Amino acid sequence: MPYFARVGEFPRKRHTVFRQPDGSLYWEELIGEDGFVGDTSLLYHRNPPTALTAIEPIPVAGEELVPNHPITPLHLQPRLLSLKGDAVLDRSTLVGNDDVRIAYAVATETSALYKNSVGDELAYVESGHGTLESTFGRLDVSEGDHVIVPTSTIHRWVVPDGVELRLLIVQATGHIDPPSRYLSARGQFLEGTPYCELDIRRPEELVFDDGTDVPVVIRTRAGLTRHVHRHHPFDVVGWHGGMYPWAFSIFDFEPITGRLHQPPPTQQTFEAPGFVMCAFVPRLLDYHPDAVPIPPAHSNVDSDEFLFYAKGAASTRRGSGVGIGSVTVHPAGFIHGPHPGTVERTLGADRIDQYQVMLDTHRPLMISAAARSVLDGDYPLSWAAMEDKTHA
Repeated sequence: MPYFARVGEFPRKRHTVFRQPDGSLYWEELIGEDGFVGDTSLLYHRNPPTALTAIEPIPVAGEELVPNHPITPLHLQPRLLSLKGDAVLDRSTLVGNDDVRIAYAVATETSALYKNSVGDELAYVESGHGTLESTFGRLDVSEGDHVIVPTSTIHRWVVPDGVELRLLIVQATGHIDPPSRYLSARGQFLEGTPYCELDIRRPEELVFDDGTDVPVVIRTRAGLTRHVHRHHPFDVVGWHGGMYPWAFSIFDFEPITGRLHQPPPTQQTFEAPGFVMCAFVPRLLDYHPDAVPIPPAHSNVDSDEFLFYAKGAASTRRGSGVGIGSVTVHPAGFIHGPHPGTVERTLGADRIDQYQVMLDTHRPLMISAAARSVLDGDYPLSWAAMEDKTHA
């Protein structure tokens, strides 16, 4: 995480006696990355967080993936999926590989308590609003937020009555962090980066809940397990450390522009094992007098490109059927770029109005049955079809 924080009550020194009002000791929980040589946080529970009363497997369907073969550009329309309910148990996997899985959810109710023991999760809020409640406290979220939940953080998504909270969920197999080049040797954001500590929100109010025999869903590499806790995990009276859920809004991302086209790394938001993420936001276009202000046709030979069209005009895809809520996947081995007619239309334009979230994955993305059910079959040949119309 970007910086150290503390919330609630805790002793002056870590791992020292800290007593409850009845004289008993609070229970410490140390949660840490990289074998406790990375970021850590220390939480103080009223009850032992280790007491389980049952362990049960949870059947999982719909997460099987098949290769993208024959290799094909994809246009997915996840809004066509019949999804409502729980952001944990009712999410639908779209694509993935051994490093990352990307899912879509339409949350209409409070989710199960959940933790991902495989890696961090990032949820991009496409629309709606709600609250992420965790052992670290309450974090209100709304449209445009990237919400990062560290590995093994017990949490739930709380959705107000009548609200649809639409989430694009990135399940990593490691830790999702700001790009290392954005940070000083001591972890401070550098001058010139497109976001900084002032743009980051974290829990500042604890969440308390009582109860016994409380189920918690756990994601492992083998699937889902349910642990039943004797005591509710939300009994934390305080915590301190550098590992906790946090949120960063796409509306706070400050784009880097230039006289000529800037490559995607200038728009990077996060890095993780096996992939990077970027945000494309409204910005001034290239201002050289002869600039072509949109990307050229390109081949990213080491990555598959996953692009979610969150808001605004899908300018380079005009006429292709791609619109708000669409996902395109342009695999390595496919040359992609603006559709015919787009370059000519944008010459002389001075700004662009769009919000897009991109992942570039280092390994090929495979496809789920749910994704195949919302494929646009015309998309792979749309460049040729639109070229034919242009010359007709």
